[in-house]
Amino acid sequence: MRDLEDIMWMQAIDMLERAERLQRRFFQPAPSGRQPAWQPPMDVFESSGGLQIVVALPGVSPEEVQVIFSGNVLIVSGQRRLSAELQTGHIHRLEIPYGVFDRRLQIPDGLTLQGWEMRDGCLHLSFRRQRGMK
Repeated sequence: MRDLEDIMWMQAIDMLERAERLQRRFFQPAPSGRQPAWQPPMDVFESSGGLQIVVALPGVSPEEVQVIFSGNVLIVSGQRRLSAELQTGHIHRLEIPYGVFDRRLQIPDGLTLQGWEMRDGCLHLSFRRQRGMK
């Protein structure tokens, strides 16, 4: 019984190490250029009045964010820059991604973008249903 627990524990540690290696590779600072390096996570909430979307962008200034709503596609893009003081040091852990980001989401028919604002490290977007649409 103890051997089985040891094997399961070793497998769990191995999986965590592989996940950490993958995360480090995925969240490396972007090379020069405008190729997206990461996609910010987002929450989508629907109500009878419309849709609310919250995009996690910690440390991103509003000037670095572009919001495009064309057709039924929402595009949130921009860049999270590594501050000059942090660029000269040795990185021990980099879990919050830096560099160019791009996130796209198909929005259902009948919704119009009412506005957006940066608040508490997140981009808040508000969509309203057009009159007569359910």
